[in-house]
Amino acid sequence: MSSLRFAASLSRLGTESAFTVLARAGALAAEGRDIVNLGIGQPDFPTPAHIVEAGAEALRAGHHGYTPAAGTPELRAAVAEDLARRHGVSVDPGRVVVVPGGKPTMFFAVLMFGEPGAEILYPDPGFPIYGSLVRYSGATPVPYAPSEALGFGISAESILSRITEKTRLVILNSPGNPTGGVTSREEIDKLAAGLAAHPHVAVLSDEIYSQMLYGGREHVSLLQYPEIADQLILLDGWSKTYAMTGWRLGYAVWPEAAVEHVTRLCINDHSCVNAAAQQAGLAALTGPQDAVAEMVAAFDRRRALIVEGLNALPGVSAPDPGGAFYAFANITGTGLDARAAQDLFLEKAGVASVAGTSFGENGEGYLRFSYANSEANIEKALERIAGVLRAG
Repeated sequence: MSSLRFAASLSRLGTESAFTVLARAGALAAEGRDIVNLGIGQPDFPTPAHIVEAGAEALRAGHHGYTPAAGTPELRAAVAEDLARRHGVSVDPGRVVVVPGGKPTMFFAVLMFGEPGAEILYPDPGFPIYGSLVRYSGATPVPYAPSEALGFGISAESILSRITEKTRLVILNSPGNPTGGVTSREEIDKLAAGLAAHPHVAVLSDEIYSQMLYGGREHVSLLQYPEIADQLILLDGWSKTYAMTGWRLGYAVWPEAAVEHVTRLCINDHSCVNAAAQQAGLAALTGPQDAVAEMVAAFDRRRALIVEGLNALPGVSAPDPGGAFYAFANITGTGLDARAAQDLFLEKAGVASVAGTSFGENGEGYLRFSYANSEANIEKALERIAGVLRAG
């Protein structure tokens, strides 16, 4: 037996249950089961060919060495130009820091502001890494619930009413994971005005799904509010928009006062991001955007299909998600709790989904279904779940 003595903080570090479900689904598939995976949150589309070629050409051209810790100047400038195009806001490229994916920005933000005695607000249900990192830092986690009455958008009042002198960081996510909720401009207006009145509070706005919107919804970026520019950390990246999850490429726009700190964290953590991946990211931002539009249109069709199908299931209701590629279905009418439903549908129906409790205590009574899968597989999954529910 090992006599290693691990740091107590490791016991506070959680995980991302979607990967646990993925592993179980993989094990069942290895046994010969036909599994439809509506659990994992990644596009089922390939990275567009011109982006792949840019990465390959970078390797052939000798982009094999270190780059500046915060990213190449060309890529940081391209990010700033893309943000200006999409959000109508001028961003200093010097505030852009490129990192390997979205999670490093979350980790660095929590490390900067989380410590014993501090409080950090985060959504529950929400991306599970938020709460995990807060607890790991020693800060006090303060969850708030996105409102189902607002289509799982954020209520400004639910956040502002929880801010105290101990609050150091507020984490936001719209469009949201796991709910697909999109926060309205009205609520964002109220939130930004309220946050500006608390200049001691940093704001991490996770906008990784900002280009995946449906039904005429608009994405309102916190970048558009100059009154909180000195508080805002904007998280975005390439993984979802360009189907580049495995490339591990993301970025954040940081308050000017934080750039030096986060750059030192990059140097201590990962030195720099893969050089060829940065060239691919440059091609993604500056090249044709047709593939993005086509992918989002496909997700929109799947969204309509899965929402209609879920609402036809006995005991299930699903609000129409405004963004991302998740449906957050209320299953309380089935008499099953979230974990039991997740396990039942996987073992008996061969359909992988993720229990709402994987995203926080307020996720009880819900299942997350990712519609990053084909329409044929979504229909197959719905038919199988219907059969299990009707069989009792």
